[in-house]
Amino acid sequence: MYSAGLIGLNIPQTTELFKFLTPFNLVASVGILLYFHQNWGKNVIIFCIITFLTGFFIEVIGVKTGKIFGIYEYQTTLGFKIFEVPPIIGLNWLMLVYCVGNLTVNKKEMKALPYWGRVGMGCFLGAIFLTLFDFIVEPVAIKLEMWHWFGQTPPLQNYIGWFVVSFVLLTLFHFLKIKKNNPIALLLLVLQICFFGIQRILIAFF
Repeated sequence: MYSAGLIGLNIPQTTELFKFLTPFNLVASVGILLYFHQNWGKNVIIFCIITFLTGFFIEVIGVKTGKIFGIYEYQTTLGFKIFEVPPIIGLNWLMLVYCVGNLTVNKKEMKALPYWGRVGMGCFLGAIFLTLFDFIVEPVAIKLEMWHWFGQTPPLQNYIGWFVVSFVLLTLFHFLKIKKNNPIALLLLVLQICFFGIQRILIAFF
């Protein structure tokens, strides 16, 4: 899917078709990711619901007020909108936080720290990673008409907002003690980085 999208979005004759398919790609990605989750329980369901709703409504507040990420609006590529925000953006938050949460705690290099020290460090590093990921995504999302900033570039406020929201949701992930053994979380994260990274390079040079 990601290879096809990378090609299709950069062929003028198929760009609009693959922009239309973008929400379906995201839904499929999240569906496959959760299918491979092991040890389902109520905490996983609680995490998914809270993260989806938080991701969606934080964007609603952001769009309506400009106080969280800056002044921006969603366009057409991410599909239909509720309160001027596509609900699919909640799934995007869920996917990213879940994948990063699977990789950012209980690592050997943090063994000297107590459990909540490892969690805090994991959440901090994870939030840094997600903020840097957003930095890669922004030019691509703007070109593909996912959203539009009322200004030349995303403001610093956007990245601060991404860090804070990411840190809070990663803390929720670890507070609920979600099992961190999804075999494709890392793969999906790598696919996302490669997809947006290559797209950003293409934008820069072409």
